[in-house]
Amino acid sequence: MAGFNPYHIDYSRCCVIGLGNKDRATSDYRQSLQFQNLNEEKRNIQLEVMRAGRTVKISIYDVVVGDVVPLKIGDQIPADGILITGHSLAIDESSMTGESKIVHKDKKEPFLMSGCKVADGVGTMLVTGVGINTEWGLLMASISEDTGEETPLQVRLNGVATFIGIVGLAVAVSVLAVLLVRYFTGHTKDPGGTTQFIKGHTKFDDAFNDVVKIFTIAVTIVVVAVPEGLPLAVTLTLAYSMRKMMADKALVRRLSACETMGSATTICSDKTGTLTLNEMTVVEAFVGKKKINPPSDSSQLHLSVVSLLSEGVAQNSTGNVFVSKDGGAVEISGSPTEKAILSWAVKLGMKFDVIRSESTILHVFPFNSEKKRGGVALQRSDSEVYIHWKGAAEIVLASCSGYLDSNGCLQSINEDREFFKAVIDEMAANSLRCIALAYRLCEKEKVPADEEGFSGWVLPEENLVLLAIVGIKDPCRSCVKDAVQICMDAGVKVRMVTGDNIQTAKAIALECGILSSAEDSTEPTIIEGKVFRALSEKEREQVAKKITVMGRSSPSDKLLLVQALRKGGDVVAVTGDGTNDAPALHEADIGLSMGIQGTEVAKESSDIIILDDNFASVVKVVRWGRSVYANIQKFIQFQLTVNVAALVINVVAAISSGDVPLNSVQLLWVNLIMDTLGALALATEPPTDNLMHRSPVGRREPLITNIMWRNLLIQALYQVTVLLVLNFAGLSILHLKDDGNRKHAVEVKNTLIFNAFVMCQIFNEFNARKPEEINCFKGVTKNYLFMGIVGFTFILQIIIIEFLGKFTSTVRLDWQLWLVSLGIGIISWPLAMLGKLIPVPKTPLAAYFTKPFQRCRTSRNA
Repeated sequence: MAGFNPYHIDYSRCCVIGLGNKDRATSDYRQSLQFQNLNEEKRNIQLEVMRAGRTVKISIYDVVVGDVVPLKIGDQIPADGILITGHSLAIDESSMTGESKIVHKDKKEPFLMSGCKVADGVGTMLVTGVGINTEWGLLMASISEDTGEETPLQVRLNGVATFIGIVGLAVAVSVLAVLLVRYFTGHTKDPGGTTQFIKGHTKFDDAFNDVVKIFTIAVTIVVVAVPEGLPLAVTLTLAYSMRKMMADKALVRRLSACETMGSATTICSDKTGTLTLNEMTVVEAFVGKKKINPPSDSSQLHLSVVSLLSEGVAQNSTGNVFVSKDGGAVEISGSPTEKAILSWAVKLGMKFDVIRSESTILHVFPFNSEKKRGGVALQRSDSEVYIHWKGAAEIVLASCSGYLDSNGCLQSINEDREFFKAVIDEMAANSLRCIALAYRLCEKEKVPADEEGFSGWVLPEENLVLLAIVGIKDPCRSCVKDAVQICMDAGVKVRMVTGDNIQTAKAIALECGILSSAEDSTEPTIIEGKVFRALSEKEREQVAKKITVMGRSSPSDKLLLVQALRKGGDVVAVTGDGTNDAPALHEADIGLSMGIQGTEVAKESSDIIILDDNFASVVKVVRWGRSVYANIQKFIQFQLTVNVAALVINVVAAISSGDVPLNSVQLLWVNLIMDTLGALALATEPPTDNLMHRSPVGRREPLITNIMWRNLLIQALYQVTVLLVLNFAGLSILHLKDDGNRKHAVEVKNTLIFNAFVMCQIFNEFNARKPEEINCFKGVTKNYLFMGIVGFTFILQIIIIEFLGKFTSTVRLDWQLWLVSLGIGIISWPLAMLGKLIPVPKTPLAAYFTKPFQRCRTSRNA
């Protein structure tokens, strides 16, 4: 059985077993349209361009030759172009060249290629080629994407598939051997009851036909044993969930993400934009030791202070301010933090365009997530060179040797450093993001004289003069606290990883419900990135389990946390929106990037894109992921019950009498309605609230749980018992007399067995909806597809019995036998309810059967 895997699913083709060519073509066509729509949504990137002196946001499809596009860290270059201006611009061209080396761009090397990522610095490009006329377009036109990725669910199914295949083949070979021996030794009876002997009593053609019939029985047993509808069920439930998750603001980039998210045991969430609204506003401002209230009241400040603040904000910013000539509203673009500070400066009286025209930018140190600050060197019209810095308040403060008070007087900071630290701590405790603005003069002799000197110049970072400390408020989303509580009830631990001050992170975590006020302070639930980074690998693995909040974290800290959690056995989901989140998103079992604020690097590294940047949508993804897994388990329980019952009935009857009550055509019909229609009914069951009250599924937990074994065995035992009794004693029990036509009586008995068997499956389909709940009818009337499929199957069964007798080798049944068939099927309901009261052990029984056949794999999605 090497290489035998009936559950390998080709998602690109989605071949529907059992459907006709027309139905299959329709299904393939509709699904291809769905995937096409999803891909178009994924590729429809929104970006900012400069047109007519103002910044406008457009679709990447609307970029034209001649557009001026600003570039910053994390952006994907939308088209081919030439660099106009730039500072420390570094491009990752690995997508085009295959080389991981970062390429620096300047006037000597100005050409930019579409599809590459901005790894560092800022710049502005002029678009020279779009669409198919770009290098990226030519490359994509010549290749087709086919990853052939095998999902974790397929890996889990390998053990079950191999086990069932071996058992089915072994039983079929055994039955074939027994039937051949019985036939050639003269112990096989025909339907009329006469014993056949091969020598001297039958013609060669008759013997050949009988042997072919025996082989057909053996092949039918193999067909019955292997639940070939399982690939269809997996495909349907994944495709159905992908479409529904799109309505819940989650775009699935990788199909395996649907199922993997349901197994998540921990979520490492970013703060800004995910837990918070990402709508930042300056609510507190300290200039010197004076608190400006309201923070935008410039009358409380000296003109020189306002001038320096305006200069630092305007020039040391990646944002932009546009003031229309007709006196309309001021348009401010940029990141949320930049927009908040620019808005504050505009209210103070900053003239953005005037300030930018009065000084020249010599060199830029873009904001760096490691150093948590960014700077710019300016040359004023009087030839003076000023260095302006902006960044995390406590880091900028540590580099300051003085400060300007509100009257514009320079003061030493030595005696007042503790005051400013207390201000920062108080702002952070109120969940404010603290940003400090500082400056210094630079001696002219230390300023490089040419461009080559600027390329290696490091902006002075010491002896700064503190201008202001501002507190920016980013309120939590209203639904986050409830979403976090749902995760905790579901056994999924939420951890917040942020680059913010530890006090700010703690305040937000308390507001969101990630931390409770009763947290034991002796446990390292709150930790700084640098502390975690300093631990040994073994210590990190131990501490990672206890971490709830990590503040002042760098990209490497987040990556180390994810690696430590995964080594500890957790199934880790990571949310992120920045380029610096890409390593952690890629390393995690499931990466979730933000669709609004997320950079293209983050989206490319993720498995799912959260279109509304809301943590509540992440919880919905967990819910759908669990629903995928639960629906597949429901179908497995239902399908294996059918297969076990049919297998045992046919095997026992074949060995005992040489004939089978369920012929090949009948079994193919059962396979059609129970595989194709059953998969469609159970695979599209919507998620229930009960799913979020279960513990997460383990990384390698068997698909067939003890509860499923219990339900399966009870129903299969009942069906086998009843149908075997009908097979061997049905003539006498039902008072079917020969009346000179024993063959007709046997046909009535076999038709009753076939009809009762189908009725058992129809009624057992209701039981499969709720494997753990006694009330299997809960919510059934809301699932119109399920009810329609059950009704359709019942009507088809009536048509087959009453009108298609020659095709299926059945005869018409009177109303009494129809009632008997329905009665046998209905008994499965109370039997299932009583069976669910039987307790089951916690140790999975399936592990003992499938463990020898499991393929041990290590993959990031396993």
